[in-house]
Amino acid sequence: MLPLGLSMLWESVEATTALRERFGFVDFDTMGDWVSDTLDKTWGVAAGQCSRMVISDHNALVWMETDQGRVVVKWSRAQERFAALDASTRLLRLLADRKIPVAAPIATSNGLCRVEVPGPTCALSIAVLPEVTGSWLDVTDRAAVFSAGACLAGVHEALRDILDSPTAMPKPKNKLNDRIDRWLAVADSGRAPEASRRLAELLSAACPLDDEVQLVHNDFRAANLLMQNSQVVGVLDFDDVIVDHRVKDLAKASVYLGTLFTDWRPTPEAARNIFRTGYESVRPLSPAEDSWFEILVLWLGIAAIPENDSAGWASAV
Repeated sequence: MLPLGLSMLWESVEATTALRERFGFVDFDTMGDWVSDTLDKTWGVAAGQCSRMVISDHNALVWMETDQGRVVVKWSRAQERFAALDASTRLLRLLADRKIPVAAPIATSNGLCRVEVPGPTCALSIAVLPEVTGSWLDVTDRAAVFSAGACLAGVHEALRDILDSPTAMPKPKNKLNDRIDRWLAVADSGRAPEASRRLAELLSAACPLDDEVQLVHNDFRAANLLMQNSQVVGVLDFDDVIVDHRVKDLAKASVYLGTLFTDWRPTPEAARNIFRTGYESVRPLSPAEDSWFEILVLWLGIAAIPENDSAGWASAV
């Protein structure tokens, strides 16, 4: 679990300094008092103790004890993302209505899922969610990985019918083969040349992909999956949802499934296979998606190789 008190999610900077410079709070206690006051005035929720706060870039998560149980207050100061965050929060409500294991946002006194409020130094876009308890996905737990794959298929099925609600997101401008061709030409770092050559060969022989794009999660991995008894009880962080092919989202999840904050390593092949089996237990891939899955896992795996590859990303491809 995340530590009690104030901490950074992944950055190696001093948390109290980040709290002051990014959000304008002089210390943890002052922040907790402000959150309690905001919950009372805007949500009609009586809050008690603040147990932890985690800062990630321009965003923060705060755990509070309240008269409605323990909640997580989630905010961002990135104003250019406020509209998208509002849409993704309303999306959680729609997914909860479709029995997807997400934390449905607690409505404000005015019935809103997310609101913009003035913070000490800048506007903050805030949502309040019930806490979901569990442990992060362990990719060595075969049953848990299978459950995660089945859950992603369920998420895709639920998202399929809500492309234009709560927001109409732009579709990709180019087809997948064009996107990968351009990446090979201008963005490939050359850290796995044999894999890149194999990718180019597979791409040249690829059949047309026969499914339509739709909303997909785009960050489905261990850090965003809470488990109990090897079953998914919480899918977190729909803030990066995009419109794309389901098989690409499945491939990206397969590549990044094992990543956790500062523990950033490739997913073992055995776990990738179990994850796909779990997915196809709910939604089998078409023959075209099957052939594209190999291409996409290879592409995204090559793209994931860092300059300092101590975790073995190049070996994974």
